[in-house]
Amino acid sequence: MPHHDEPAILQLFIDGDRALMSANVAELQRIYADDYIQYDETGDPIAKENLIRDLTSGSMRLLSMASTGRRIRMLRDDVAIVHGSEDDVIEKDGQRSSARYIYMDVVMKREGRWQIVASQLARPR
Repeated sequence: MPHHDEPAILQLFIDGDRALMSANVAELQRIYADDYIQYDETGDPIAKENLIRDLTSGSMRLLSMASTGRRIRMLRDDVAIVHGSEDDVIEKDGQRSSARYIYMDVVMKREGRWQIVASQLARPR
């Protein structure tokens, strides 16, 4: 039986995809925890402030994101893991490219609201 918080977590990810594409700083601040860290497919860590800076400086733009296979696995009432894959179209330094990732995100409920606290990206073979 689905956990009662699953719809809120799913909405967090829908909002997050939209905020990443529009570089909406207020939404990104709400969605990602202050101590958020993402490890990309090369293993490099990216902190929340660096992610936001990259998106708002214009050096990187997410032109489209299509998420598939998103699954939520509740570990406790305040912690869940979200798995899925995404197809992104990215523009970096004027060069457009597409990439497919699988991801695992950790989300946590803090002070009554869900936030993404950590992400791991990988490129499927």
